Amino acid sequence: MPDLPPLTSDTVWAILNEKIDDDTVNKLVWHCLGYHYDAVAAKWNATEVTPDWQEAYPEPPDFIESRPATVKLTRSIPQENKQLLKEQLGFKGYKIGEFGPRQTRRATAANWLLSYMKEKGLTK
Repeated sequence: MPDLPPLTSDTVWAILNEKIDDDTVNKLVWHCLGYHYDAVAAKWNATEVTPDWQEAYPEPPDFIESRPATVKLTRSIPQENKQLLKEQLGFKGYKIGEFGPRQTRRATAANWLLSYMKEKGLTK
């Protein structure tokens, strides 16, 4: 997908700090999952998406709005990568009263992206 920010810790921080809009957060995760938009056919192509995601979501889900999609995303993070926001970035979480489901889902997407980066060897 064109115009996506690079997969870096700065991008992950920008997601956590809401400096990147929800649509871009979704597109980053979709791209990493293997979803690609075919402009000629005017539809999503999921041929590079793993079968379990293809079956559950033939078209990419809105991770910010969909709790079930976010739960699936959380479950797809390997156990050893569940705390990467804290371990790699020192993210202490949001303060009570300053977050809701949207921020929690953005944090899940951010952690999933960090896990993806680690699994692909894109981090130090």
